[in-house]
Amino acid sequence: MISIIDYGVGNLFSVEKAFAALGAEVKISSDSEEILAADKIVLPGVGAFGDCMKNLEASGLIPTIREAVDKGTPLLGICVGLQILFEGSEESPGVKGLGFLKGTVQKIPADNLKVPHMGWNSLEVVRPRRPVDLFEGLSEKPYVYFVHSYHAVPDNPSIITSYTEYGGRLTASIASGDIQATQFHPEKSGDVGLQILKNFVEG
Repeated sequence: MISIIDYGVGNLFSVEKAFAALGAEVKISSDSEEILAADKIVLPGVGAFGDCMKNLEASGLIPTIREAVDKGTPLLGICVGLQILFEGSEESPGVKGLGFLKGTVQKIPADNLKVPHMGWNSLEVVRPRRPVDLFEGLSEKPYVYFVHSYHAVPDNPSIITSYTEYGGRLTASIASGDIQATQFHPEKSGDVGLQILKNFVEG
């Protein structure tokens, strides 16, 4: 069972639909016992960093997520679900993230480009591959769908698994231990996105 964590934000139903299209057993849940019993968990997120953390605090699910990560349950963060894995964001000064990953989330340095960065863009997939390779079976520069104004800047760049180019080289996905996350939306990225979710399901 894959549990999509429901804390009042996120593109829950399109994420659920994408996993279901792959034949995966998936459920949207805000129940701690269900989340902890899941084989894998998905942490979605849309909107502002501070709002996501506020909702997550109000949901009471932060200890549940920490327990799941501590016991090694594979986690996939999506969009702001990637960002809140870090320590904080320029978008919401003073608001602490979950802190599973060291580093901060910073505004896209695209002075001459429209922000948010919205639409399809190619990835530069980083080698070596991780034990669970979200990009297995894809081309070297697959196209995926983005909607974001901020991107993660990890203290340890080796956790970055792909970049995209938009006013500079931006973090597009990360992997650290049992945690994987994408800044882009795999559930909105057509066949490429479905392959990425399939790799997470089967990894």
